[in-house]
Parts: sequence; structure tokens; C-alpha cells
Amino acid sequence: MVLSSTNDFQVTVEKSYDKMSELKAFDDTKAGVKGIVDAGITKIPQIFILPPKNRPELSDTNETQFIFPVIDLEGIDEDPIKHKEIVNKVREASETWGFFQVVNHGIPTSFLEEMLQVTRQFFEQDVEVKKQYYSRDTTKRVIHTSNFDLYSPSVPAANWRDTLFCLMAPDPPSPQELPRACGEILMEYSKNVMKLGFSLLELLSEGLGLDRCHLKDMDCAEGLGIWDITIQHALNQNSR
Repeated sequence: MVLSSTNDFQVTVEKSYDKMSELKAFDDTKAGVKGIVDAGITKIPQIFILPPKNRPELSDTNETQFIFPVIDLEGIDEDPIKHKEIVNKVREASETWGFFQVVNHGIPTSFLEEMLQVTRQFFEQDVEVKKQYYSRDTTKRVIHTSNFDLYSPSVPAANWRDTLFCLMAPDPPSPQELPRACGEILMEYSKNVMKLGFSLLELLSEGLGLDRCHLKDMDCAEGLGIWDITIQHALNQNSR
């Protein structure tokens, strides 16, 4: 295996390829994909490249376009007819898709934009600052990592992404456990999304023909507030 080094990150120059060694070398940097990009590489390491047999076939025809359900919550507490329509849409989307997007949910766009901004600030920090959060221990409430399934034999290639994972409920981390760059807004953000989660559980309960508090009373809200904030870093590469 031939390696070149830029700063303190080693990059594979393909001659021989030991996938497990490459994965471990990447993981041991605790710098994630951002560390690779900051090291100034110009070629994507092989651990991120799908083997030919796993690559999707390219087609000249247009790919099938899916339109997933988007549910507008505006006026849900003001108009009984509107409320019933939304309940029906939530039920239908859950039955046919298993998920849906909500708009006009009460969380201001400015707040969401600020959340994205402070998340970027976390990833832009010096690697030594981020290393203290880097871990593969999923019992921790705050984790910075790259690819939770990095070492899984069933995964043909690593994803080009880094993740900040914060378990905010039912047992939230203390402010001191959260990254300074985004801890304060994470706490506030979790409160807003938990509130929205409660509302959605009520709609799901009604859609099932149950009392609106049924799912909450079953403690279905206990697992809400788990944030998986993922960022993908750009890399200029002229050749494939």
C-alpha cells in the first residue's frame, strides 16, 4: 500500500488496497471527511468509491419522479374543517408513504436558518476542538463522527459526509456537554421540534380514530428529539 501525506492525513495512492486498513486510518484521524478536504487532496480515497458491481446503471431516459406528500399545517387550530382535512392527509401519507413533509409548522424560517448556520460553524472549527466529540460509542448523547456504519461488511463504500448526533430526549445532555458553537440553539431547537412532534402525534392518533392523546399517553413521544445533523463537504475533482 502506497500512501502520500498532506498535513497529518494519509491519502491512498492506488497500488494495493486493504479496505479495513484504509477505513481505520481514516477513522483514527478523528477529522472526518472535512479533514480530508482540508488536507488538500484532489482525488477521492477509494474507501468512498463504490465498486463497479454496486454502481447504479446510467440511463438515457428520465428517472422516475416521485412527488412525496407535503402537508400544510396552517390554520389547523383555527378551522375545524381544515383540522379534519389535515388529519386525513396525515393518515393517508402515513399509510401510503410512511413519511411526509410539513410546512407552516410554527418554527420560524429564520430560526431554522440560524440552526444551519451554527451547525456549519461546528464543522468549520479546528479539528482539535471537534476531536473531543468524535466517537463511535452510540451510548453517548453527543457524538461527532463520520459514517455510523463505517466498518459494516454490508456497506460497499463509505458515505462522503460527517455527522453531529445529539440525543436531546428523553434525557438531554447538559449545556456543558453540547458543543459551544451550537449548544445554546440546539437546546432551543429541540424544544420547538418536540412541541411539533407532540402535535403530529396528536394528528396521528386522530387519524387512527383514537383519542388525540393516545400515542402520547403510550410514551411514543419519549424518543423524539434525536437530531442527526449531517453535512457533506465539497471537493473539486476534475477526473472521475
